[in-house]
Amino acid sequence: MRRQLAGALGALILMVAPVQALAEPAIEFLGRDFIFPNRIEGMPARLSDFPGLEINSFTTNDGVKLAYWEAGEGESLIFIPGWSANGAEYINVMYLLSRRYHVYVLDPRNQGLSQDVTYGSRISRFSMDLKEFSDHLGLESANYCGWSMGASVLWGYIDLFGTGGIHKAIFVDEPVSIYSHADWTEQERLDAGGMTTSAERMVAAFTTGAATNTMIVDPKAMQRFAVRDSAYFVNSEAFAEAFVTNDPTAMGRVLFDHATNDWRDVIRSKIDVPTAIFSGAFSNNLPSQRWMSSVIPDATLYDYTEAEQGDHFLMFKNPVKFASDVDAFLKH
Repeated sequence: MRRQLAGALGALILMVAPVQALAEPAIEFLGRDFIFPNRIEGMPARLSDFPGLEINSFTTNDGVKLAYWEAGEGESLIFIPGWSANGAEYINVMYLLSRRYHVYVLDPRNQGLSQDVTYGSRISRFSMDLKEFSDHLGLESANYCGWSMGASVLWGYIDLFGTGGIHKAIFVDEPVSIYSHADWTEQERLDAGGMTTSAERMVAAFTTGAATNTMIVDPKAMQRFAVRDSAYFVNSEAFAEAFVTNDPTAMGRVLFDHATNDWRDVIRSKIDVPTAIFSGAFSNNLPSQRWMSSVIPDATLYDYTEAEQGDHFLMFKNPVKFASDVDAFLKH
C-alpha cells in the first residue's frame, strides 16, 4: 500500500511540476563540450562557458517530438528559426539575451534536433506547433521573433490565433510573398519581396543545388550565407555543424508551401502589437520590410548598413548589435 501511495504521489508531483524541470543541460544532452573556432571577448570560448543553456522537448498533438533550446530568466522571448535553421545557430544570440530574458528557440519539425516526419509540411502546421509550444510552456503572453521562414510561421500563428498571446513581435528579413505573381507591377513585387517565379525551381535549387538563374530565383541570401566575414557567424555555424545533421529531403517538404504563401492581408490587418522589423543594405528584402513597417501601425524598422552586416543573417553575423536592439525594443 505504501508503495502504491508513493507511486501515486510521484505521479502527482510530475503532473504539477513546471515543464522546465525536465530540461537537460545542453552539454549533457549533446554528449560533449565544444570549443569555438574564434576566441571573442565577452563570448563563450567553449560550450561549457554557457552553463545555463538547456535542451528540452515536447510532443505535438500529431505525435511529433520537437526539441527546444532555453536559457535565462525573466520575460519570455521565443525565437522561431528560418528554413533549414536550428537552435544551435542561435548560441551567441541566446548567450547575450539570456542575461535579461528567458530565451527559447524552437527547432521546427524536420529541422535541428526535432523529429523528421513525412507529414505536416505546411506553414499552418508549423504555426500550430508554435501554438502548442507556447501552451506547453504555460505562457499567457510572450515576445516572439521569427527570422526568415520563422517570420512566416509567426504570421500564420497570428492569422490562426490572433495576437492575444503576443506581447511584442519581431520579424527578421522575410519576404511578404516569396512567389512573384506574373500580373504584379514591379512596385508590387518590391513591396511583397517576390524572389522567385517558379516555386519548383526554387525548391530544387535550395535542396539539391539544381542549376538556376537570377530570373528564376534571387540568390542573394545564399550568396551572403557563403560570406564568412564574421567571427560570430563562423562560431555559431561551426557549433551547429558539429551537432546537427540536416536531411535536405525532410527539410524540403515545407519549402513549396512556404514559397507560395502571400501574407499581405495578415500584415495589413492583423498585427496590432508593437513590432520590430530587421533588414539591411545587403538584403534584397529591404524594400518589402519597408512596406511592412509602413502598414503595421506600431512598427519600427531597423535598417543595418553593410558595415553592420545588414544581410539575411544579420542576427548571427552581428549578434551584439542585434541583441542590443532587441533589448532596447522590448524595454521601450
